[in-house]
Amino acid sequence: MKSLADLQKLREQAKKRLDLREGEAEYRVVVGMATCGIAAGARPVLNALVEEAANKNYNCVVTQTGCIGMCTLEPIVEVFDKNGSKTTYVLMTPEKAVEMLESHIKNGVVLEKYTVGTEKA
Repeated sequence: MKSLADLQKLREQAKKRLDLREGEAEYRVVVGMATCGIAAGARPVLNALVEEAANKNYNCVVTQTGCIGMCTLEPIVEVFDKNGSKTTYVLMTPEKAVEMLESHIKNGVVLEKYTVGTEKA
């Protein structure tokens, strides 16, 4: 960091990342990041979701949680909408996660082939 402009740029980048995790959005995307999830590959899934959501300005917050309870189906990604509906995606990869963002978050179409079920609140 050599100037005030560099510091401001760093601040804006950090703020954008924070908004993705805590901001107000149409959807909340949650990745199971307990030991079982991490061992199954949840970290690359989380990173892909954060990067893709930031780059394409999807209307979602990406965050993480602990164990979701279905360790054999990890990595797990849950999508919550403003109406309280939850969709659980299982056996996710970074590629599947990006596909899910495009279909579910951008277009509102659940990718049934990756889900374990959909629950209404």
